[in-house]
Amino acid sequence: MERIDRLVRTWIASEQEQEIEDTVKEIEQGNATLLHIVKSLGEYLTSEEDDLRTKGVEFLSLVIARCPPEKLNRQSVRTLVTFYCGKLEDTETIIPALKGLTTLTKLPSFVSTDAVEVAKALFAHVKMNVLVQSQRFTVFTIIDNLVANQREALKNMGQEFIRGYVGLAEGEKDPRNLLLAFAIDRVLLIEFEVTNFIEDFFNITFCYFPITFRPPPNDPYGITTEDLRAALRSCLHATPAFGKLAIPLFLEKLTAGSPVTKKDTLDTLDVCLPVYGPTVAREFARKMWNTLKLEIFQPTDNVTEEKALKTTQVLIQTIYSATPAEKTDDAEIEGLAKEACEECIQILRQPEKSQAKHAIKVLCAFMSTTPSVSRFTLARAVPHFVKLFLDPDELPNRAPTLRLLADLIEAARESTSQDLEVLPDEGSVPLSSYKDEVVGILTVGLKTPASAYPAIDALKSMVRTPGLLTDEELGFVVHNVNEVLQKDEDESDLSDVSLDLLCTISAVAPSHVSDNTLPMLFSALPDRAPPRDADAERIKYWRTLASLKKLCTQPDLFETLVVRLVTKLDLLCVPATPAEQAVDDLEPAAAYAHSILKTLADVLSAKIELGHTDVVKYIDRLVPRLYNLFIYSALEAEERPMVATDPRLLAVTAQIVTLITQTLTAARQETFVKAVFAAYIDGDVSELAQGIQKIPAGKKFSPLEASASTYQRNLLVLFSAAVVALRKEVSLPVPDEVAFLDSLLQWIGAHAENALQREALMHLIAAVVNRHAEKLDAFLSSNVDAFWTSQIANTSSPAEARRNAILTYKWLTKALLVRGHARAMQNVDRLFELFDDEHVSWDAARAVGKVPGTDKVLTKRHHAVLRILYAQKYCNAVLPRIIEGAKASPQSPRHNAYLVALAALIKSVPKSTYAHEMPSLMPLLLRGLDLPDNEIRASVIDTLHAAALSSERDDAIIAEHASSLVSTMVKNSLVSQMPSVRVRVAALRYLAVLPSVVRYDVLHPQKATVIRELAKALDDPKRVVRSEAVEARTNWFKFSG
Repeated sequence: MERIDRLVRTWIASEQEQEIEDTVKEIEQGNATLLHIVKSLGEYLTSEEDDLRTKGVEFLSLVIARCPPEKLNRQSVRTLVTFYCGKLEDTETIIPALKGLTTLTKLPSFVSTDAVEVAKALFAHVKMNVLVQSQRFTVFTIIDNLVANQREALKNMGQEFIRGYVGLAEGEKDPRNLLLAFAIDRVLLIEFEVTNFIEDFFNITFCYFPITFRPPPNDPYGITTEDLRAALRSCLHATPAFGKLAIPLFLEKLTAGSPVTKKDTLDTLDVCLPVYGPTVAREFARKMWNTLKLEIFQPTDNVTEEKALKTTQVLIQTIYSATPAEKTDDAEIEGLAKEACEECIQILRQPEKSQAKHAIKVLCAFMSTTPSVSRFTLARAVPHFVKLFLDPDELPNRAPTLRLLADLIEAARESTSQDLEVLPDEGSVPLSSYKDEVVGILTVGLKTPASAYPAIDALKSMVRTPGLLTDEELGFVVHNVNEVLQKDEDESDLSDVSLDLLCTISAVAPSHVSDNTLPMLFSALPDRAPPRDADAERIKYWRTLASLKKLCTQPDLFETLVVRLVTKLDLLCVPATPAEQAVDDLEPAAAYAHSILKTLADVLSAKIELGHTDVVKYIDRLVPRLYNLFIYSALEAEERPMVATDPRLLAVTAQIVTLITQTLTAARQETFVKAVFAAYIDGDVSELAQGIQKIPAGKKFSPLEASASTYQRNLLVLFSAAVVALRKEVSLPVPDEVAFLDSLLQWIGAHAENALQREALMHLIAAVVNRHAEKLDAFLSSNVDAFWTSQIANTSSPAEARRNAILTYKWLTKALLVRGHARAMQNVDRLFELFDDEHVSWDAARAVGKVPGTDKVLTKRHHAVLRILYAQKYCNAVLPRIIEGAKASPQSPRHNAYLVALAALIKSVPKSTYAHEMPSLMPLLLRGLDLPDNEIRASVIDTLHAAALSSERDDAIIAEHASSLVSTMVKNSLVSQMPSVRVRVAALRYLAVLPSVVRYDVLHPQKATVIRELAKALDDPKRVVRSEAVEARTNWFKFSG
């Protein structure tokens, strides 16, 4: 007891936190009870000195706030409630007493009789207008606790509680308190009997509408306007009884409010109207429509117009959702929907007027209200549009009429069930009663270009409406759209939208497109390539192939496309008659064949993006025919010229093979790769090549042999294409992978004649090493070391051969780097050693920079083994080394090699990996602009440009080097000093952006010179350069302090 007395006296004197904590510990340990606390506080609780009395109550409140609930039994709580309620009468102790009651009202031992006593005491003694915000918040917290925990007791108080609460809540302005008050208001309005107090609640809630609160900067409480708005809105729609009082207020705000107020009002109406109910909605329907239509037909902005349309929808739904008209199909609609619909129809008599666009939006909104209103709207609008379209006097207005009808049809489609698996009942589909007339006028509209666009949009919406058009009607639509395609000779946008419609139809009824459209398009493709000077015919087949590409992603159509185009390809590449075979100029045929193959590749790529599962079957239906054609052509080309030996065709065909291979299962890949290796290694093409042409029995296919012709060797690109997308678990069908890879390495150096052959085998080796590195240790150590020593480090070898070997080495390194293999960095260290070699230093430097760059071979889609952030890790390891090397050897030959490596690296890695090094990089990049290699210059300027546009740029760095940057860019932008178009364009783009990132006082001395020099660039022979020069010069002209 003495310890408690001492703690109390100490706290009264010092008000330190420690005494409170010690007192609570005494209670927790059972050394004291609340009775002891009260006895020790006795002289203070009854003191005549206001300050001591306040401190006594404050101490008690602080202690019970921290006291474990189990230490406060029923008797203690009862006594404390009575004590605190008594203290509410004392103006000096009301504040700590409220704190104490806040704690008590949360306790499980606080019962209903206590709740009634506390509520009555609050109503009797608390005057909110004399309390500060935090104290008022405490009062609201106590009420909130009572409503949450003792709701039934408060309900039994009846009107006394409601009247008392309204008195407390009235006039509150602080947002922190309002959030709590609104939550209490909502509960009372929903669960308590407040019929006699609706006007009072209206006054204490609607007085805050609309919320205009704007939080101060750095508001520690984090209360936003939207928080308050949502809390208030939850009160405004808490009871239907607000309806008759609220609607006039909302209408007043809509009429006279600011744009923000109008939007808030419309959003609030959307949630309030369904609660207020159909009776109130009908009573104010006409007034609301008159106000809403002002926002729709004379909108101040698009957002308000959209919200007004949404509110109109809600209003109609509220009025008609419970009416008898919903029960029967033929009931006549009366009231607002009928009046508004007829009003809009009257405006739509002049479809070309701007008001018609707003009127159709209203009717479209009606489509998503109730079935009865939707049916009524269609019954009024569709016959009107049909009649208007067929009226000879309205002939000039057919296009706007169909545009309005298309919008209505799309709205009708959107109003139907979104479940594509469930077709609506016959007769319940929107437009089903009018589809014959509508399809009739839409097909007429297709005949005229102006009205064809809206007609196609309308037909597309009809096709996408489940259960609307029959199979026969879809065929009729396809027939009419085909006529549009045939007549559209100018390759206008009309062809594109027509194809979009046919694509939509092909998704539901591909047979019509397959039977009607595809034959028409295939017939437009010539069997023989047009001669060089036949530009019109060439453009025609380009357009046709573009149409087929867009149309044939659907599985059935793609199957037809493959059959027809491969047949066309065979006719082109292997003509049937001797006269056709004797053609000297193969270029037109090669160009045509390239377009055909590119079409197949593009459609395959689109199908893979869409996740189509039918791609895998073309490993049997397409790939063998392609191999057959190209192997046959390579063998025959030794005697006569063949179209299919063109390297460009081989490149696209390789793309097709890889696209299909990457979709196969591991088992199917294994079967396929066995056939490929049987052909390329053993010369047995029987399993791989199957098609119309018979492979000559007397000729051997052996592209890897030293005696093989160039045509056969070029086919290695198709060998590589089959391997680069193999899954990791697929093994190569060779006895020894190490020996096989080593033979390919040697073959590249000894027999490769061109870049196509070299790159094909480089990609193949890289793909295999990436997948199987763990079982290729011998190859990666001894074989690759021997390759480095004999073909790269050997200075007696020709420089060109060493450069090619470095490229191979780069791909080997890349294959290891992307999978996080330790040997990758060892390889890079070797490349750094070549920076002193005057013959290959730049090639080694480029390889160092390009190793982490993205490519089309080692990708996730090709099943490569990839580690995340490999490029960032590489950059973090290599970039500091490059920067240090460039700084350390400014005069040596190594210096330029480091600059080349830097330029290549920053182009290969994400900007974020080197952004932090820009202060160190800027001087080096400027030196890189003096290198004689135009590709490097362009890369450097692109990097500087990206850095200047970055949100994380450091303007001070750019300003520091502004003079050098400007003079260098001006020099690189003039054709007299820079022959490369790419460099000139890049330099001008950078000059254009400089005024926006560098202060005027820094650039001002050079402004006149830049404008004068850029005038010369305006006469550049290349249009793209002139265009950039105009942009840059304009920016510098406008640049001022």
